[in-house]
Amino acid sequence: MPAVARFDLKMDAEEKDVVSRAAALVGTTMAAFVRMAAKEKARELLDRESILTMSAQDFQELTMALDGTFKPNAPLQKALNVAQKVRRV
Repeated sequence: MPAVARFDLKMDAEEKDVVSRAAALVGTTMAAFVRMAAKEKARELLDRESILTMSAQDFQELTMALDGTFKPNAPLQKALNVAQKVRRV
């Protein structure tokens, strides 16, 4: 049996009435309705936040950068040279 975690929720009478009526409408308990609604909303939010959106120009620039030859800038090149010297020792 999967682990069960408890989550307590307080709401005012009007909120409880709305949730109660909605749960009855779909033929489930208030607890099951709230679990279902919270899980659905959480998944929507997580899905939306996991998608990277960019303009066509940004996508083209990203693609060119990924496909292009890598050229380190001066500070990185200096660090690479130092690292190479350390590996030779």
